[in-house]
Amino acid sequence: MARRAAALLALLVALALLAPTTAAAAKEEKPAPGDITAAEATQAAARDPNVTAETHVHPDLIPSPVFKNERWEVGWFEGDREYALVMVDPKTGEVTESWTGYQVAWEMARGYSGEFAHSLNSPFIWVPLCLLFLVGLTDWRRLRRIANLDLLVLIGFGVSHFFFNRGDIGVSVPLAYPVLVYLLARCLWIGFRGRGAGLRPVWPTLWLLVAALFLMGFRVGLNMADAGAIDVGYAGVVGADKIVHGEPLYGDFPEDIHSGDTYGPVNYAAYVPFEAIWPYSGEWDDLPAAHGASITFDIATFALLLLLGIRIRPGPAGRRLGTILAFGWAAFPYTAYVLESDSNDSLIAALLVATLVLLAKPLWRGVTLALATWAKFVPLVMAPMLLTLDGWRPRKLAAYAGGFAAVTVAAMLWPALDPGLHTFYERTIAAQAGRTSPFSIWGQVESLEWLRIAILAATGALALALAFVPRKKSLLQVAALSAALIIGVQLTLHHWFYLYIVWFFPLMLVALALLERTEEPDPDEVPDLRWPLRRRRPPEPSPARSSPPVPTG
Repeated sequence: MARRAAALLALLVALALLAPTTAAAAKEEKPAPGDITAAEATQAAARDPNVTAETHVHPDLIPSPVFKNERWEVGWFEGDREYALVMVDPKTGEVTESWTGYQVAWEMARGYSGEFAHSLNSPFIWVPLCLLFLVGLTDWRRLRRIANLDLLVLIGFGVSHFFFNRGDIGVSVPLAYPVLVYLLARCLWIGFRGRGAGLRPVWPTLWLLVAALFLMGFRVGLNMADAGAIDVGYAGVVGADKIVHGEPLYGDFPEDIHSGDTYGPVNYAAYVPFEAIWPYSGEWDDLPAAHGASITFDIATFALLLLLGIRIRPGPAGRRLGTILAFGWAAFPYTAYVLESDSNDSLIAALLVATLVLLAKPLWRGVTLALATWAKFVPLVMAPMLLTLDGWRPRKLAAYAGGFAAVTVAAMLWPALDPGLHTFYERTIAAQAGRTSPFSIWGQVESLEWLRIAILAATGALALALAFVPRKKSLLQVAALSAALIIGVQLTLHHWFYLYIVWFFPLMLVALALLERTEEPDPDEVPDLRWPLRRRRPPEPSPARSSPPVPTG
């Protein structure tokens, strides 16, 4: 208490000392001598075609010029709603930018170069990554395999992304949904059939491994040289700083990230080691802690995929499977997109792959799924299916539920005490459910809300049904159906973005890779995929087979 009181007193003194400076700074935010006036900036903005079009529809628009960021920004309002925003150069009086519709309120919808992932958006980096992903995983001997089509569809998000980078979200947003619907249907087909044509790359294992390691090194180097933490990474660092200093997580984030407390407590806890190494400066600067966290999440997912392949298949087949999975993660452009944005989404990918690695252990799969749930909530949709994965054995059910409950109590105890569960709910789940955003078809076409509710209800019903059917599920089916559930939830989000692709991508990648072995299995080495970490022991060698024949004469 004494420390907090001292800190509060110091803050008040600092504010008192800085008040005159702040006021002076506010007054200094004005045009330099010789710059055009507010009236001249308004006249220039009024001649812009976008403003002309808006005034025809809304004749009562009122201009409001503000000198900001060394330029005139002229907003056109009707009541409290802003219909147009025009940027005017104070020296020349020329209009440099003009926005209407969604781009007025949403800066991320304007297609500013480098706002997300920086130089990764360059065609000289993005296109080779796409080609390498396709070339490395495609079966060039049988091009008509449906798994090859799956790879093309995954890259198909790039069509939507192209229009997003141009600031045309009226086109980019609808184009993402056909891709999501196809992937949902494909994952459901794989999940319920449990067989079919999967990935069968022709590259040797060594080539895939060398390429994967090179790509990981390239991505990390690119992050260190040219990446910027978006608001998601900034929020993670701020939350970690609050944990370190014993402050409440919810309800009191800085003004420039006032809605940053929308994630689960596990998300902020995951940033604590990195914030301890690179302490938060109090500003949205380069945020080295966010860089360190995103790099670690990315490498962890890569390593867990490699481990998963090695553990579920013995010998060379397992090493090849793990290499295929690791290469798929390293080469897929949208995993690099998350890394270069210094986002937290690869944390969810890592925790869900860890859930697959520990699938045979009810206690630990409950722990890892709970960690993913209390980081970003959506993985909760997998909980019913994983609860009954071992059937209805009371001991197994109790172990899974106990692991999930233990993490839940540990994660939620602090928010429950301070500031309370109501504030936690309002700042996280309620804020996400009630937000409006043009980055979904539901935000762009409000009349489709009935369809969103129907899809959400169907996804919930499917999540409950998967606790019962299929009665026995292989690892392949668990991966595919988990991906389907997460895609189903993403289809209903009011705000969807390309960063979310990595939530389901590694699960689908595992399912596609397990669909078909790249070589004929040895009957003595085939693992039981119902228990992916328990291999069948090969039979003891028969004396009649292992001993040399007895001479007969």
